[in-house]
Amino acid sequence: MKPISVYSNDDDKNANSNQKIKFLYSYGGKILPRPTDGKLLYAGGITRVLSVDRSITFAELMVRFLELCGSSKTLKCKLPTEDLDVLVTITCDEELVNLIEEYSRFLLSTNKDLKITAVLFPLKSLQKISPPPSTASSIDFSLAIHPPPVTGFWCRNSSLAFGFPAGVRKKGGKVRF
Repeated sequence: MKPISVYSNDDDKNANSNQKIKFLYSYGGKILPRPTDGKLLYAGGITRVLSVDRSITFAELMVRFLELCGSSKTLKCKLPTEDLDVLVTITCDEELVNLIEEYSRFLLSTNKDLKITAVLFPLKSLQKISPPPSTASSIDFSLAIHPPPVTGFWCRNSSLAFGFPAGVRKKGGKVRF
């Protein structure tokens, strides 16, 4: 990944600073409306700053967040001109580069440090996702409890997979095993 430059390479002081970007990241809390004006804010949880090289890949960044937060997270970032009501999900290198470029363009006009606001959300647990309906749930097992008589046989131990009797013969009103 090619590093993105915010400043001209002529200025040694700025050339050194444009190798790093900062993520102001939060996790473990919730996005809630402020009671006074309804504007969204991040409440609770932990907020920290992570400084990384501009050339970091998405995978490397997510490993860093995993090490710092203790579990895998989904990365969502605030655009520089938006509030928390517009969060962009970052899932690959290209999206990360686009986000950094967006912040770089905005920060050229404001002359501030590059600090990307990020919120880390827990991955959706597989336990919370409903399993697809199984074909076994649509099978009528009532026949296994009260099987119907079959010509000359009573199907007490029938195999549902094959549907043939398992050897019980009805003879003269008596059941034989």
